[in-house]
Amino acid sequence: MADRNNQPGKDTKPAAKSLQLKVSSPFTVYFNEPALSISGVNGTGPFDVLPGHHNFITLLDACELNIRTSDAERKIRINGGLMHVKADSVAVFLDV
Repeated sequence: MADRNNQPGKDTKPAAKSLQLKVSSPFTVYFNEPALSISGVNGTGPFDVLPGHHNFITLLDACELNIRTSDAERKIRINGGLMHVKADSVAVFLDV
């Protein structure tokens, strides 16, 4: 019996899941694309948000947001903000 997972021509590596991430202030959108992860700092310390993260809301401390996409890494220096995570969608509100 043939193993269906190892058929020639079939990619066995699962596709990377992503988050829909938007980082914005009242007048500027700094990032609005799919991302593999976002890292930041809140009152308890550094944390990461990956696809599948539980619903989550937190105040962000002044830090450097580290955003990883499939082809690059981007850093955004912030003075604080609010992050809301729900169903693989992340919204970061700055200057609020």
